Amino acid sequence: MIIYVETNFLMSIAKGQDSQAQELLQNTPSSLRLVVPSICFVESLTTLEQEEKYNLDFLRKLDIQINQAKRDNSDNARLLLSCLEQSRTSFFQRNNEIKERFNVAFNQLAIKSEMITLTTGIFQGTLNRAIFEKHIIDRIILECIIFHAGLHPNENKLFLSNNSKEFGRGEVIEVLRDSGIQYFNKTQNFLGWLQSQLN
Repeated sequence: MIIYVETNFLMSIAKGQDSQAQELLQNTPSSLRLVVPSICFVESLTTLEQEEKYNLDFLRKLDIQINQAKRDNSDNARLLLSCLEQSRTSFFQRNNEIKERFNVAFNQLAIKSEMITLTTGIFQGTLNRAIFEKHIIDRIILECIIFHAGLHPNENKLFLSNNSKEFGRGEVIEVLRDSGIQYFNKTQNFLGWLQSQLN
């Protein structure tokens, strides 16, 4: 059985948003083949880098507020200063946790998964399909999955992505279904389905 995952699978683990995805990655059943478009590894690295820039910008603004509160001798300013300093510490710690979880999940996924390498045929398919006109990376991810699914017509194929805003759209689900791929928008739903198949 093939299960396709994409960038959001990795990022939801890194951000602590999907403990079941983390469990699935750490304890992948032997009956499952994790398959990931190679572009997802690149996208996850650039996403992490972009979020680091946002985080540094936030910390700079927080530092400005901390410095202003330090110059104010009022009771409210002292209380605010304490809260801001604690917030800065907690934010910094959480950011480090995200990076650590990201590194662990990235390495596990790289080791455990089969990567779909981009080819000229996949790029041509991307140009020919009028889906995700404003989201080229999502279009490439979809094309990679469809291409790979075509190479394995007799296997049960599933796609897990909590990015239901894009991959959960009717026309996308139809394209996936036409390629023999069942879509799940939550790890919990997928695991429930998987358990029902094993019983």
